[in-house]
Amino acid sequence: MTDPPSEELTRACRAAIGDSLRSIVYFTEDDYEQVYLREDLEADADVESFVENERSGFERRDTGANSELGAYDYTIHGHEEGALARVVVGDHGVFVTTDPLSTSRFEEVAVAVRDVLSDAG
Repeated sequence: MTDPPSEELTRACRAAIGDSLRSIVYFTEDDYEQVYLREDLEADADVESFVENERSGFERRDTGANSELGAYDYTIHGHEEGALARVVVGDHGVFVTTDPLSTSRFEEVAVAVRDVLSDAG
């Protein structure tokens, strides 16, 4: 795996959502790396299961591209204790886990991640 833009992703996500950021995982179709984990969280989460699920974004990003909805931008998964936002650009993606946030805050972090991924690849 090429070096993920770890510092840039962390800086961009922290600027967008501050202390609500829980983790950042950079992934490709073949590999992944957790580039940030908030210090109050356990490092033993099953990241690989999340990665396998979020890789579906490589196929789904083209779904609806020709519809009135327009091109894929980002995906949000709501969970009981927080949420996950996924952004896929080209052949790499990132998912960010957060404490519960408003929808507009997810857009802020998605735009920040998309900018970093676009610059990186």
